[in-house]
Amino acid sequence: MKRLPVRFYRGESGAEPVRDWLGRLSLEDKQVIGEDIKDVEYAWPIGMPLVKSLGDGLWEVHSSLAGGRIARVLFCVEGGEMVLLHAFFKKSQVAPLREIQLARQRMKGVNR
Repeated sequence: MKRLPVRFYRGESGAEPVRDWLGRLSLEDKQVIGEDIKDVEYAWPIGMPLVKSLGDGLWEVHSSLAGGRIARVLFCVEGGEMVLLHAFFKKSQVAPLREIQLARQRMKGVNR
């Protein structure tokens, strides 16, 4: 049984940025990221190395992909659901501030 069902953040325009981002990935990448998100759904609360808190209710799923690449999916928990806010490929040890700010901005738009 899912402990934390997932849903995609939807902006005012109806766009779902994480769904759109996932749609542009290879099947292999989608499968790895999907499995990691599924692990969070079924095992929540879960910590490192899969999930890391970024503070103030923002969380990050780390997915290790082929070729040493790492994807990050930022989410919040609202109304018993994992809301996928933003996703990107990790290029440095620390998540870029602009990526976190965008996720926090979207988090404010999640129905509370």
